[in-house]
Amino acid sequence: MDKKLQHTDGNYLFNVDILINARTNPLALQYLLEMLNNSDKITDFNINSGLELGRTIDNLLRSAKIALQQESAPPVPFKLPVKPADKQPEKPTEDKPSVESRADAYGKIRQYIQNNQLVRIRTNRHGKQMSMPCRILNFDEAVNSISIYHVDEKQVYTFNLNEIDEFH
Repeated sequence: MDKKLQHTDGNYLFNVDILINARTNPLALQYLLEMLNNSDKITDFNINSGLELGRTIDNLLRSAKIALQQESAPPVPFKLPVKPADKQPEKPTEDKPSVESRADAYGKIRQYIQNNQLVRIRTNRHGKQMSMPCRILNFDEAVNSISIYHVDEKQVYTFNLNEIDEFH
């Protein structure tokens, strides 16, 4: 045997796993620390695993970082495709948006809602044009309406999709 390992000045190192019965992880940690600190024979200790403290904070910080990265990338402006009226005859033209482009625009709106992303919309209601920074709260494709929260005014507005000229 190695003589260095035999001579430890009366200090011995053990690597153990301890199971503590408690309602929560912080309470179990508190019990463990009390046991270790109340013994005059334990000179030092290192807890290598089992700590769950700070995980909620880490998750919130990670989510906030992801949201900031998504907001920092400027959204690509797009215009809502015009939904053809039911009574107008179908005329194939190059300017007419396809069903796919409408679905893409609606998908972007849903993505803005899901990411709680800050967007700027340009509206035209009763001839009055407005541009507002907002978060989209709700999108009802069935009635072609969208509810937004104006972040400067701290107000909720509802618009018909035909009143919205552009998202950026």
